[in-house]
Amino acid sequence: MNTPQSPAALRAAWEPLACRLCILALHHVALARWLCAAAMLAVSLLAGCAALPGEVPRVASHARTDLGDSPLARIAAASLPAADSAMPAMSDVSGVRLLPGGDQAFDARIALAQAAQHTVDAQYYVVAQDSAGRQFLRELRDAAQRGVRVRLLVDDLYTGGDDEMLAGLAAHANVEVRVFNPLPVRSGGLRTRVLLSLHEIGRVNRRMHNKLFIADNSFAITGGRNIADEYFGRSKPVNFIDMDALVAGPVVRALSASFDAFWNGPLSYPFEAIAADSAPAPAPARERFAALVRDLARFMPPADEPDALGRGPVGAQLAQGRVALVPAQVRVVADAAVPGRFADDAGGNVEEAAAPQGREGAVMAANLDLFRTARSEVLVVSPYFVPMPRMIEALRHASREGARVSVMTNSLATTDEPLVHYGYARYRSALLQMGAMLYELMPASEAHPAWSDTESSRGSLGRLHAKLAVVDRRWFYVGSMNMDRRSAHCNTELGLIVDSPALASELADLIQRVRMPASFTVSEVPLRGGLQWSFLRDGRRWVLHREPESNWAQRLRWSVLSLVVDEDFL
Repeated sequence: MNTPQSPAALRAAWEPLACRLCILALHHVALARWLCAAAMLAVSLLAGCAALPGEVPRVASHARTDLGDSPLARIAAASLPAADSAMPAMSDVSGVRLLPGGDQAFDARIALAQAAQHTVDAQYYVVAQDSAGRQFLRELRDAAQRGVRVRLLVDDLYTGGDDEMLAGLAAHANVEVRVFNPLPVRSGGLRTRVLLSLHEIGRVNRRMHNKLFIADNSFAITGGRNIADEYFGRSKPVNFIDMDALVAGPVVRALSASFDAFWNGPLSYPFEAIAADSAPAPAPARERFAALVRDLARFMPPADEPDALGRGPVGAQLAQGRVALVPAQVRVVADAAVPGRFADDAGGNVEEAAAPQGREGAVMAANLDLFRTARSEVLVVSPYFVPMPRMIEALRHASREGARVSVMTNSLATTDEPLVHYGYARYRSALLQMGAMLYELMPASEAHPAWSDTESSRGSLGRLHAKLAVVDRRWFYVGSMNMDRRSAHCNTELGLIVDSPALASELADLIQRVRMPASFTVSEVPLRGGLQWSFLRDGRRWVLHREPESNWAQRLRWSVLSLVVDEDFL
Protein backbone atom coordinates (compact mmCIF):
# COMPACT_ATOMS: atom_id res chain seq x y z
CA MET A 1 0.00 0.00 0.00
CA ASN A 2 1.31 3.44 -0.89
CA THR A 3 1.93 5.93 1.90
CA PRO A 4 -1.01 8.36 2.09
CA GLN A 5 -0.35 12.04 1.48
CA SER A 6 -0.45 14.35 4.47
CA PRO A 7 -3.76 16.06 5.31
CA ALA A 8 -2.19 19.46 4.56
CA ALA A 9 -1.10 18.33 1.09
CA LEU A 10 -4.52 16.87 0.35
CA ARG A 11 -6.23 20.04 1.51
CA ALA A 12 -3.96 22.29 -0.55
CA ALA A 13 -4.69 20.25 -3.66
CA TRP A 14 -8.41 19.88 -3.06
CA GLU A 15 -9.73 23.22 -1.80
CA PRO A 16 -9.11 25.36 -4.96
CA LEU A 17 -10.85 22.71 -7.05
CA ALA A 18 -13.72 22.58 -4.57
CA CYS A 19 -14.26 26.34 -4.93
CA ARG A 20 -14.44 26.08 -8.74
CA LEU A 21 -16.92 23.21 -8.49
CA CYS A 22 -19.13 25.21 -6.15
CA ILE A 23 -19.25 28.08 -8.67
CA LEU A 24 -20.02 25.61 -11.45
CA ALA A 25 -22.86 24.24 -9.31
CA LEU A 26 -24.73 27.51 -9.78
CA HIS A 27 -25.14 26.63 -13.46
CA HIS A 28 -25.22 22.84 -13.58
CA VAL A 29 -25.87 21.06 -10.29
CA ALA A 30 -25.77 17.47 -11.58
CA LEU A 31 -22.49 17.98 -13.45
CA ALA A 32 -20.90 19.63 -10.42
CA ARG A 33 -21.84 16.73 -8.21
CA TRP A 34 -20.35 14.24 -10.66
CA LEU A 35 -17.10 16.19 -11.05
CA CYS A 36 -16.81 16.62 -7.27
CA ALA A 37 -17.11 12.87 -6.74
CA ALA A 38 -14.67 12.12 -9.57
CA ALA A 39 -12.05 14.53 -8.22
CA MET A 40 -12.22 13.09 -4.72
CA LEU A 41 -12.03 9.56 -6.10
CA ALA A 42 -8.91 10.48 -8.08
CA VAL A 43 -7.25 11.78 -4.92
CA SER A 44 -8.23 8.61 -3.11
CA LEU A 45 -6.72 6.39 -5.81
CA LEU A 46 -3.51 8.40 -5.91
CA ALA A 47 -3.15 8.04 -2.14
CA GLY A 48 -3.58 4.28 -2.30
CA CYS A 49 -6.65 2.07 -1.99
CA ALA A 50 -6.70 0.54 1.46
CA ALA A 51 -8.88 -2.45 2.21
CA LEU A 52 -10.31 -4.21 5.23
CA PRO A 53 -8.87 -7.54 6.35
CA GLY A 54 -10.61 -10.59 4.93
CA GLU A 55 -11.76 -13.77 6.67
CA VAL A 56 -12.06 -12.13 10.09
CA PRO A 57 -13.09 -14.64 12.78
CA ARG A 58 -16.07 -13.56 14.85
CA VAL A 59 -17.32 -15.48 17.86
CA ALA A 60 -21.06 -15.03 18.17
CA SER A 61 -22.49 -14.08 21.56
CA HIS A 62 -25.93 -13.11 22.76
CA ALA A 63 -27.67 -11.35 25.62
CA ARG A 64 -28.06 -13.51 28.69
CA THR A 65 -31.62 -14.34 29.74
CA ASP A 66 -30.83 -16.13 33.03
CA LEU A 67 -30.28 -13.03 35.14
CA GLY A 68 -33.53 -12.89 37.10
CA ASP A 69 -31.68 -13.19 40.42
CA SER A 70 -29.34 -10.23 39.83
CA PRO A 71 -29.78 -7.11 41.97
CA LEU A 72 -30.63 -5.02 38.90
CA ALA A 73 -33.27 -7.55 37.81
CA ARG A 74 -34.86 -7.39 41.26
CA ILE A 75 -34.83 -3.57 41.22
CA ALA A 76 -36.36 -3.57 37.73
CA ALA A 77 -39.13 -5.91 38.90
CA ALA A 78 -39.79 -3.72 41.93
CA SER A 79 -39.95 -0.65 39.68
CA LEU A 80 -42.62 -2.08 37.39
CA PRO A 81 -46.29 -1.77 38.35
CA ALA A 82 -48.20 -4.69 39.80
CA ALA A 83 -51.06 -6.11 37.76
CA ASP A 84 -54.38 -4.37 38.26
CA SER A 85 -57.74 -4.13 36.58
CA ALA A 86 -56.76 -1.01 34.63
CA MET A 87 -53.75 -2.70 33.00
CA PRO A 88 -54.21 -6.47 33.27
CA ALA A 89 -51.75 -7.61 30.58
CA MET A 90 -48.72 -6.69 32.65
CA SER A 91 -46.42 -9.05 30.74
CA ASP A 92 -46.56 -6.55 27.86
CA VAL A 93 -46.02 -3.44 29.99
CA SER A 94 -42.63 -1.80 30.40
CA GLY A 95 -41.49 1.02 32.66
CA VAL A 96 -40.20 4.30 31.18
CA ARG A 97 -38.48 7.35 32.58
CA LEU A 98 -37.36 10.33 30.49
CA LEU A 99 -33.87 11.73 31.11
CA PRO A 100 -33.84 15.40 30.05
CA GLY A 101 -30.79 16.55 32.04
CA GLY A 102 -27.20 15.84 31.05
CA ASP A 103 -25.94 15.25 34.60
CA GLN A 104 -28.68 12.76 35.37
CA ALA A 105 -28.31 11.01 32.02
CA PHE A 106 -24.60 10.43 32.70
CA ASP A 107 -25.31 9.42 36.30
CA ALA A 108 -27.79 6.80 35.08
CA ARG A 109 -25.21 5.14 32.82
CA ILE A 110 -22.47 5.17 35.45
CA ALA A 111 -24.77 3.92 38.21
CA LEU A 112 -26.00 1.04 36.05
CA ALA A 113 -22.44 0.09 35.05
CA GLN A 114 -21.44 0.07 38.71
CA ALA A 115 -24.47 -2.01 39.74
CA ALA A 116 -24.18 -4.59 36.94
CA GLN A 117 -23.01 -8.04 38.02
CA HIS A 118 -23.25 -10.04 34.82
CA THR A 119 -23.37 -8.10 31.53
CA VAL A 120 -23.00 -4.61 30.08
CA ASP A 121 -23.75 -4.00 26.40
CA ALA A 122 -23.03 -0.56 24.92
CA GLN A 123 -23.60 0.61 21.34
CA TYR A 124 -22.69 4.16 20.29
CA TYR A 125 -22.02 6.30 17.25
CA VAL A 126 -19.40 8.32 19.19
CA VAL A 127 -17.35 7.58 22.31
CA ALA A 128 -15.04 10.59 22.62
CA GLN A 129 -11.59 10.84 24.19
CA ASP A 130 -12.69 13.54 26.63
CA SER A 131 -13.51 13.39 30.32
CA ALA A 132 -16.97 11.85 29.80
CA GLY A 133 -15.67 9.29 27.32
CA ARG A 134 -12.76 8.25 29.49
CA GLN A 135 -14.88 8.03 32.64
CA PHE A 136 -17.36 5.89 30.75
CA LEU A 137 -14.66 3.53 29.45
CA ARG A 138 -13.08 3.36 32.91
CA GLU A 139 -16.40 2.19 34.36
CA LEU A 140 -16.58 -0.49 31.68
CA ARG A 141 -13.05 -1.58 32.61
CA ASP A 142 -13.93 -1.66 36.31
CA ALA A 143 -17.05 -3.70 35.62
CA ALA A 144 -14.99 -6.21 33.62
CA GLN A 145 -12.53 -6.51 36.48
CA ARG A 146 -15.48 -7.50 38.71
CA GLY A 147 -16.26 -10.33 36.30
CA VAL A 148 -18.92 -8.56 34.23
CA ARG A 149 -18.98 -9.45 30.52
CA VAL A 150 -18.61 -6.16 28.59
CA ARG A 151 -19.43 -5.79 24.91
CA LEU A 152 -18.76 -2.37 23.35
CA LEU A 153 -19.80 -1.65 19.74
CA VAL A 154 -18.76 1.72 18.28
CA ASP A 155 -19.26 3.12 14.80
CA ASP A 156 -15.87 3.58 13.15
CA LEU A 157 -16.36 7.01 11.59
CA TYR A 158 -15.05 8.96 14.60
CA THR A 159 -12.70 6.37 16.12
CA GLY A 160 -9.62 7.68 14.30
CA GLY A 161 -7.12 8.61 17.01
CA ASP A 162 -9.00 6.56 19.63
CA ASP A 163 -7.14 3.30 19.02
CA GLU A 164 -5.07 3.66 22.19
CA MET A 165 -8.13 3.84 24.44
CA LEU A 166 -10.05 1.13 22.62
CA ALA A 167 -7.00 -1.15 22.45
CA GLY A 168 -6.43 -0.70 26.17
CA LEU A 169 -10.02 -1.54 27.02
CA ALA A 170 -10.13 -4.51 24.66
CA ALA A 171 -6.95 -5.93 26.25
CA HIS A 172 -8.78 -6.59 29.54
CA ALA A 173 -10.34 -9.94 30.38
CA ASN A 174 -14.14 -10.07 29.99
CA VAL A 175 -14.13 -7.21 27.45
CA GLU A 176 -14.72 -7.37 23.72
CA VAL A 177 -14.70 -4.26 21.52
CA ARG A 178 -16.06 -4.24 17.98
CA VAL A 179 -16.28 -1.43 15.44
CA PHE A 180 -19.10 -1.08 12.94
CA ASN A 181 -18.38 -0.81 9.22
CA PRO A 182 -14.71 0.23 9.51
CA LEU A 183 -13.13 2.68 7.13
CA PRO A 184 -10.22 1.05 5.29
CA VAL A 185 -7.80 3.72 6.60
CA ARG A 186 -7.25 3.96 10.37
CA SER A 187 -4.75 6.80 10.68
CA GLY A 188 -5.33 10.51 10.19
CA GLY A 189 -8.23 12.83 10.88
CA LEU A 190 -11.82 12.35 9.84
CA ARG A 191 -11.51 14.25 6.56
CA THR A 192 -8.43 12.29 5.53
CA ARG A 193 -9.93 8.92 6.47
CA VAL A 194 -13.11 9.62 4.52
CA LEU A 195 -11.23 10.98 1.51
CA LEU A 196 -9.05 7.87 1.36
CA SER A 197 -12.12 5.62 1.61
CA LEU A 198 -14.00 6.94 -1.41
CA HIS A 199 -13.24 3.84 -3.45
CA GLU A 200 -15.65 2.08 -1.04
CA ILE A 201 -18.10 4.95 -0.65
CA GLY A 202 -21.17 2.75 -1.15
CA ARG A 203 -20.27 0.69 1.92
CA VAL A 204 -18.64 3.41 3.99
CA ASN A 205 -21.65 5.70 3.69
CA ARG A 206 -23.72 3.38 5.93
CA ARG A 207 -23.08 4.51 9.50
CA MET A 208 -24.41 3.09 12.77
CA HIS A 209 -26.08 6.05 14.47
CA ASN A 210 -27.66 3.96 17.28
CA LYS A 211 -27.24 4.85 20.97
CA LEU A 212 -27.90 2.07 23.48
CA PHE A 213 -26.73 1.01 26.95
CA ILE A 214 -27.97 -2.20 28.64
CA ALA A 215 -27.06 -3.48 32.13
CA ASP A 216 -27.75 -7.10 33.15
CA ASN A 217 -30.48 -7.25 30.48
CA SER A 218 -32.66 -5.51 33.10
CA PHE A 219 -32.35 -1.76 32.47
CA ALA A 220 -31.56 0.05 29.23
CA ILE A 221 -30.97 3.64 28.13
CA THR A 222 -31.54 4.81 24.58
CA GLY A 223 -32.11 8.18 22.94
CA GLY A 224 -30.07 10.93 21.34
CA ARG A 225 -26.91 11.11 23.45
CA ASN A 226 -23.49 9.89 22.38
CA ILE A 227 -20.71 9.57 24.96
CA ALA A 228 -18.93 12.95 25.01
CA ASP A 229 -18.74 16.00 27.27
CA GLU A 230 -21.12 18.12 25.20
CA TYR A 231 -23.95 15.59 25.61
CA PHE A 232 -23.81 15.78 29.40
CA GLY A 233 -23.52 19.53 30.02
CA ARG A 234 -19.74 19.39 30.56
CA SER A 235 -18.48 21.43 27.59
CA LYS A 236 -17.77 25.15 28.02
CA PRO A 237 -18.17 26.31 24.41
CA VAL A 238 -21.19 24.22 23.33
CA ASN A 239 -23.58 21.75 24.96
CA PHE A 240 -26.29 19.72 23.28
CA ILE A 241 -29.88 19.86 24.47
CA ASP A 242 -30.89 16.21 24.33
CA MET A 243 -33.21 13.50 25.62
CA ASP A 244 -32.83 9.84 26.62
CA ALA A 245 -35.22 7.25 28.01
CA LEU A 246 -34.45 4.78 30.81
CA VAL A 247 -36.53 1.62 30.45
CA ALA A 248 -37.14 -1.70 32.20
CA GLY A 249 -39.38 -4.66 31.43
CA PRO A 250 -40.05 -6.48 28.12
CA VAL A 251 -38.67 -3.57 26.07
CA VAL A 252 -35.16 -4.30 27.40
CA ARG A 253 -35.18 -7.79 25.93
CA ALA A 254 -36.24 -6.35 22.58
CA LEU A 255 -33.39 -3.83 22.74
CA SER A 256 -30.96 -6.64 23.56
CA ALA A 257 -32.18 -8.50 20.46
CA SER A 258 -31.39 -5.41 18.38
CA PHE A 259 -27.93 -5.14 19.94
CA ASP A 260 -27.20 -8.82 19.23
CA ALA A 261 -28.21 -8.41 15.59
CA PHE A 262 -25.61 -5.66 15.17
CA TRP A 263 -22.96 -7.34 17.32
CA ASN A 264 -23.07 -10.61 15.38
CA GLY A 265 -23.52 -9.02 11.97
CA PRO A 266 -20.90 -9.07 9.20
CA LEU A 267 -20.25 -5.32 9.42
CA SER A 268 -19.09 -5.49 13.06
CA TYR A 269 -15.35 -6.19 13.21
CA PRO A 270 -13.39 -7.22 16.31
CA PHE A 271 -11.19 -4.28 17.18
CA GLU A 272 -8.06 -6.40 17.24
CA ALA A 273 -8.63 -7.43 13.60
CA ILE A 274 -8.70 -3.92 12.18
CA ALA A 275 -6.00 -2.47 14.44
CA ALA A 276 -3.60 -5.41 14.21
CA ASP A 277 -0.79 -3.29 12.74
CA SER A 278 -0.91 -0.62 15.44
CA ALA A 279 -2.25 -2.24 18.61
CA PRO A 280 0.32 -2.90 21.37
CA ALA A 281 0.61 -6.19 23.21
CA PRO A 282 -2.13 -6.77 25.83
CA ALA A 283 -0.04 -6.02 28.94
CA PRO A 284 1.35 -2.65 27.69
CA ALA A 285 -2.11 -1.78 26.33
CA ARG A 286 -3.68 -2.31 29.76
CA GLU A 287 -0.94 -0.29 31.44
CA ARG A 288 -1.39 2.56 28.99
CA PHE A 289 -5.17 2.51 29.50
CA ALA A 290 -4.67 2.69 33.27
CA ALA A 291 -2.35 5.68 32.84
CA LEU A 292 -4.87 7.48 30.61
CA VAL A 293 -7.70 7.17 33.16
CA ARG A 294 -5.71 7.32 36.40
CA ASP A 295 -5.83 11.09 36.89
CA LEU A 296 -9.50 11.47 36.00
CA ALA A 297 -11.64 12.82 38.79
CA ARG A 298 -13.98 10.24 40.24
CA PHE A 299 -17.51 10.64 39.03
CA MET A 300 -19.64 12.63 41.46
CA PRO A 301 -23.36 11.88 41.27
CA PRO A 302 -25.56 14.94 40.78
CA ALA A 303 -27.09 16.56 43.83
CA ASP A 304 -30.28 14.93 45.02
CA GLU A 305 -32.38 17.53 43.25
CA PRO A 306 -35.23 16.96 40.80
CA ASP A 307 -34.64 17.35 37.09
CA ALA A 308 -36.82 19.40 34.75
CA LEU A 309 -39.54 16.75 35.09
CA GLY A 310 -39.36 16.64 38.88
CA ARG A 311 -37.48 13.34 39.31
CA GLY A 312 -34.35 12.68 41.35
CA PRO A 313 -31.10 11.02 40.20
CA VAL A 314 -31.30 7.44 38.95
CA GLY A 315 -28.24 6.36 40.94
CA ALA A 316 -29.86 7.35 44.23
CA GLN A 317 -33.06 5.51 43.29
CA LEU A 318 -31.11 2.37 42.37
CA ALA A 319 -29.47 2.49 45.79
CA GLN A 320 -32.93 2.62 47.37
CA GLY A 321 -34.08 -0.46 45.43
CA ARG A 322 -36.72 1.13 43.21
CA VAL A 323 -36.62 3.50 40.22
CA ALA A 324 -39.55 5.81 39.49
CA LEU A 325 -40.85 4.48 36.16
CA VAL A 326 -44.13 5.14 34.34
CA PRO A 327 -45.93 2.04 32.99
CA ALA A 328 -46.35 2.09 29.21
CA GLN A 329 -46.67 -0.02 26.11
CA VAL A 330 -43.36 0.36 24.26
CA ARG A 331 -42.41 -0.67 20.74
CA VAL A 332 -38.76 -0.90 19.65
CA VAL A 333 -38.04 0.13 16.06
CA ALA A 334 -34.60 -0.55 14.61
CA ASP A 335 -33.02 -0.37 11.18
CA ALA A 336 -31.15 -3.48 10.08
CA ALA A 337 -27.38 -3.50 10.27
CA VAL A 338 -27.08 -4.97 6.78
CA PRO A 339 -29.12 -3.50 3.89
CA GLY A 340 -31.68 -5.84 2.41
CA ARG A 341 -32.37 -7.84 5.55
CA PHE A 342 -35.55 -8.05 7.60
CA ALA A 343 -35.83 -9.55 11.04
CA ASP A 344 -38.42 -9.73 13.78
CA ASP A 345 -37.99 -11.21 17.21
CA ALA A 346 -40.28 -14.02 18.29
CA GLY A 347 -42.43 -11.73 20.38
CA GLY A 348 -42.94 -9.20 17.63
CA ASN A 349 -41.51 -6.43 19.80
CA VAL A 350 -38.80 -5.30 17.40
CA GLU A 351 -39.48 -3.90 13.96
CA GLU A 352 -36.22 -4.11 12.04
CA ALA A 353 -35.59 -3.58 8.39
CA ALA A 354 -33.27 -2.03 5.86
CA ALA A 355 -34.58 0.63 3.51
CA PRO A 356 -35.49 -0.68 0.05
CA GLN A 357 -34.10 1.34 -2.81
CA GLY A 358 -35.49 4.86 -2.52
CA ARG A 359 -37.48 4.07 0.62
CA GLU A 360 -36.96 4.94 4.25
CA GLY A 361 -35.85 2.49 6.93
CA ALA A 362 -38.00 1.00 9.68
CA VAL A 363 -37.49 3.82 12.18
CA MET A 364 -38.50 6.58 9.79
CA ALA A 365 -41.38 4.49 8.42
CA ALA A 366 -42.72 3.94 11.94
CA ASN A 367 -42.64 7.68 12.62
CA LEU A 368 -44.43 8.50 9.37
CA ASP A 369 -47.12 5.95 10.18
CA LEU A 370 -47.48 7.55 13.61
CA PHE A 371 -47.86 11.05 12.11
CA ARG A 372 -50.67 9.82 9.87
CA THR A 373 -52.71 8.71 12.89
CA ALA A 374 -52.75 12.22 14.39
CA ARG A 375 -56.07 13.92 14.96
CA SER A 376 -55.23 16.79 17.33
CA GLU A 377 -51.47 17.47 17.46
CA VAL A 378 -48.11 16.51 15.97
CA LEU A 379 -45.03 17.96 17.63
CA VAL A 380 -41.69 17.16 15.95
CA VAL A 381 -38.32 18.04 17.49
CA SER A 382 -35.19 17.34 15.46
CA PRO A 383 -31.80 19.13 15.31
CA TYR A 384 -31.58 18.37 11.58
CA PHE A 385 -34.84 18.47 9.64
CA VAL A 386 -34.82 17.80 5.88
CA PRO A 387 -38.24 16.35 5.06
CA MET A 388 -38.66 13.83 2.27
CA PRO A 389 -41.84 13.85 0.16
CA ARG A 390 -43.44 11.08 2.23
CA MET A 391 -42.85 13.05 5.44
CA ILE A 392 -44.40 16.17 3.95
CA GLU A 393 -47.35 14.04 2.81
CA ALA A 394 -47.73 12.51 6.30
CA LEU A 395 -47.64 15.92 7.99
CA ARG A 396 -50.05 17.35 5.42
CA HIS A 397 -52.41 14.43 6.05
CA ALA A 398 -52.31 15.10 9.79
CA SER A 399 -53.02 18.78 9.17
CA ARG A 400 -55.99 17.98 6.93
CA GLU A 401 -57.37 15.75 9.68
CA GLY A 402 -57.36 18.72 12.03
CA ALA A 403 -54.07 18.17 13.83
CA ARG A 404 -51.91 21.16 14.79
CA VAL A 405 -48.45 20.49 13.32
CA SER A 406 -45.38 22.05 14.95
CA VAL A 407 -41.74 21.50 13.98
CA MET A 408 -38.79 22.60 16.11
CA THR A 409 -35.20 22.54 14.88
CA ASN A 410 -31.97 24.52 15.14
CA SER A 411 -31.59 27.96 13.66
CA LEU A 412 -28.61 28.78 11.45
CA ALA A 413 -27.10 30.47 14.51
CA THR A 414 -27.24 27.30 16.66
CA THR A 415 -26.75 24.46 14.18
CA ASP A 416 -23.44 22.65 13.83
CA GLU A 417 -24.45 21.56 10.30
CA PRO A 418 -25.13 24.67 8.16
CA LEU A 419 -25.48 22.57 5.00
CA VAL A 420 -28.30 20.60 6.60
CA HIS A 421 -29.96 23.85 7.68
CA TYR A 422 -30.04 25.03 4.07
CA GLY A 423 -31.49 21.68 3.03
CA TYR A 424 -34.29 22.35 5.52
CA ALA A 425 -34.64 25.99 4.49
CA ARG A 426 -35.90 24.95 1.04
CA TYR A 427 -39.02 23.47 2.66
CA ARG A 428 -39.95 26.23 5.12
CA SER A 429 -42.47 27.91 2.83
CA ALA A 430 -44.12 24.62 1.88
CA LEU A 431 -44.43 23.63 5.55
CA LEU A 432 -45.89 26.99 6.50
CA GLN A 433 -48.38 26.88 3.62
CA MET A 434 -49.71 23.53 4.84
CA GLY A 435 -50.37 25.16 8.22
CA ALA A 436 -47.34 23.96 10.19
CA MET A 437 -45.76 26.11 12.90
CA LEU A 438 -41.95 26.39 12.65
CA TYR A 439 -39.64 27.09 15.59
CA GLU A 440 -35.85 27.53 15.34
CA LEU A 441 -33.78 27.50 18.52
CA MET A 442 -32.21 30.86 19.36
CA PRO A 443 -28.63 31.17 20.56
CA ALA A 444 -28.67 31.82 24.31
CA SER A 445 -27.50 35.40 24.73
CA GLU A 446 -28.75 35.17 28.27
CA ALA A 447 -29.64 32.24 30.49
CA HIS A 448 -32.74 30.38 29.33
CA PRO A 449 -34.44 27.56 31.21
CA ALA A 450 -33.35 24.24 29.73
CA TRP A 451 -34.16 20.57 30.00
CA SER A 452 -31.99 20.89 33.09
CA ASP A 453 -29.70 23.48 34.67
CA THR A 454 -26.51 22.14 33.11
CA GLU A 455 -27.06 23.18 29.51
CA SER A 456 -27.55 26.88 30.23
CA SER A 457 -25.72 27.64 33.45
CA ARG A 458 -22.17 27.10 32.27
CA GLY A 459 -21.92 29.94 29.78
CA SER A 460 -22.10 27.69 26.73
CA LEU A 461 -24.12 27.80 23.54
CA GLY A 462 -27.05 25.38 23.58
CA ARG A 463 -27.63 23.36 20.44
CA LEU A 464 -30.68 21.19 19.94
CA HIS A 465 -29.83 17.49 19.62
CA ALA A 466 -32.97 15.76 20.94
CA LYS A 467 -34.91 13.60 18.47
CA LEU A 468 -38.55 13.52 19.54
CA ALA A 469 -42.08 13.37 18.21
CA VAL A 470 -45.33 13.63 20.20
CA VAL A 471 -48.69 12.72 18.66
CA ASP A 472 -52.06 13.58 20.21
CA ARG A 473 -50.41 13.74 23.64
CA ARG A 474 -50.67 9.96 23.80
CA TRP A 475 -47.80 8.55 21.76
CA PHE A 476 -44.24 9.76 21.53
CA TYR A 477 -41.03 8.75 19.78
CA VAL A 478 -37.57 9.09 21.33
CA GLY A 479 -34.41 7.73 19.77
CA SER A 480 -31.35 8.34 17.63
CA MET A 481 -33.02 9.28 14.34
CA ASN A 482 -32.96 12.82 13.00
CA MET A 483 -35.89 13.76 10.78
CA ASP A 484 -33.68 14.02 7.72
CA ARG A 485 -32.84 11.99 4.66
CA ARG A 486 -29.49 10.68 5.87
CA SER A 487 -31.18 9.08 8.86
CA ALA A 488 -33.93 7.72 6.62
CA HIS A 489 -31.75 6.25 3.86
CA CYS A 490 -28.09 5.94 4.92
CA ASN A 491 -27.67 5.55 8.68
CA THR A 492 -28.94 2.80 10.91
CA GLU A 493 -31.17 4.15 13.69
CA LEU A 494 -32.87 2.94 16.86
CA GLY A 495 -35.85 4.29 18.75
CA LEU A 496 -38.86 3.70 20.96
CA ILE A 497 -42.51 4.45 20.24
CA VAL A 498 -44.23 4.78 23.60
CA ASP A 499 -47.96 4.70 24.30
CA SER A 500 -48.33 6.77 27.48
CA PRO A 501 -50.64 9.80 27.76
CA ALA A 502 -48.92 10.78 31.00
CA LEU A 503 -45.40 10.86 29.55
CA ALA A 504 -46.47 12.23 26.16
CA SER A 505 -48.26 15.17 27.81
CA GLU A 506 -45.31 15.73 30.13
CA LEU A 507 -42.92 15.81 27.17
CA ALA A 508 -45.12 18.12 25.10
CA ASP A 509 -45.50 20.51 28.03
CA LEU A 510 -41.73 20.57 28.55
CA ILE A 511 -41.11 21.45 24.90
CA GLN A 512 -43.79 24.11 24.78
CA ARG A 513 -43.00 25.59 28.20
CA VAL A 514 -39.20 25.59 27.98
CA ARG A 515 -37.97 25.39 24.40
CA MET A 516 -40.49 27.18 22.23
CA PRO A 517 -40.23 30.49 24.16
CA ALA A 518 -36.45 30.30 23.58
CA SER A 519 -36.92 29.91 19.82
CA PHE A 520 -37.55 32.07 16.78
CA THR A 521 -41.05 31.66 15.38
CA VAL A 522 -40.78 31.50 11.59
CA SER A 523 -43.72 32.79 9.57
CA GLU A 524 -44.54 34.29 6.20
CA VAL A 525 -44.54 38.06 5.90
CA PRO A 526 -48.15 39.23 5.48
CA LEU A 527 -49.08 40.58 2.07
CA ARG A 528 -45.59 40.97 0.55
CA GLY A 529 -44.35 37.38 1.03
CA GLY A 530 -40.98 36.11 2.20
CA LEU A 531 -40.13 34.88 5.69
CA GLN A 532 -39.75 36.58 9.04
CA TRP A 533 -38.38 35.49 12.40
CA SER A 534 -40.08 36.78 15.54
CA PHE A 535 -39.06 36.38 19.18
CA LEU A 536 -39.73 37.78 22.62
CA ARG A 537 -37.10 39.69 24.58
CA ASP A 538 -37.53 41.98 27.57
CA GLY A 539 -41.29 41.70 27.25
CA ARG A 540 -41.28 42.95 23.65
CA ARG A 541 -41.79 41.06 20.40
CA TRP A 542 -39.07 41.63 17.83
CA VAL A 543 -39.25 40.74 14.13
CA LEU A 544 -36.33 40.04 11.77
CA HIS A 545 -36.60 39.80 7.99
CA ARG A 546 -33.46 37.79 7.24
CA GLU A 547 -31.76 34.70 8.67
CA PRO A 548 -30.95 35.66 12.28
CA GLU A 549 -27.35 36.24 13.36
CA SER A 550 -25.84 35.68 9.93
CA ASN A 551 -24.26 37.89 7.28
CA TRP A 552 -24.62 37.85 3.52
CA ALA A 553 -21.28 36.08 2.98
CA GLN A 554 -22.24 33.21 5.28
CA ARG A 555 -25.65 32.86 3.69
CA LEU A 556 -24.16 32.87 0.19
CA ARG A 557 -21.41 30.37 1.03
CA TRP A 558 -23.68 27.78 2.63
CA SER A 559 -26.53 28.18 0.17
CA VAL A 560 -24.12 27.60 -2.75
CA LEU A 561 -22.46 24.61 -1.07
CA SER A 562 -25.88 23.12 -0.34
CA LEU A 563 -26.46 22.88 -4.10
CA VAL A 564 -23.50 20.50 -4.48
CA VAL A 565 -24.56 18.00 -1.82
CA ASP A 566 -27.41 15.61 -2.52
CA GLU A 567 -30.20 15.94 0.05
CA ASP A 568 -29.98 12.21 0.80
CA PHE A 569 -26.58 12.90 2.40
CA LEU A 570 -27.84 15.74 4.62
